[in-house]
Amino acid sequence: MPETDRLERLIADECGECCESDVAERLESLEAYRDAIPDDAGTDRSALQTLSNETRYDIVYLLAAADRELCVCEINPLVDVSDSAISHALSDLHDAGLVTRRKNGTWRYYETTDRAAELVAALDATRGGE
Repeated sequence: MPETDRLERLIADECGECCESDVAERLESLEAYRDAIPDDAGTDRSALQTLSNETRYDIVYLLAAADRELCVCEINPLVDVSDSAISHALSDLHDAGLVTRRKNGTWRYYETTDRAAELVAALDATRGGE
């Protein structure tokens, strides 16, 4: 059985007393919460980790604001990092499933995926809230 000393103290504080069956019952109810964790959470963690970088975050927001494809040459003047850093960031965003890319001759265009747009909207909706 997992370490339950603190849980026992919590239950005793809440109920005035605690016995083994109280702990077992609470643990059983808590285990149900584990089902809320997606089996394929790796893609979620990858997307969030990718957005944790300032350059990648800024690029996703730029693309979401544009609401259309942007050429790399349109992104470059808006992001204060080297061309190679932008290229690397766009590659990471693509690998994480947050942007699509399309090549047209010598030009490469990027656009947010639906997932990225929804993440941006969710962040916007929760910003500043407690």
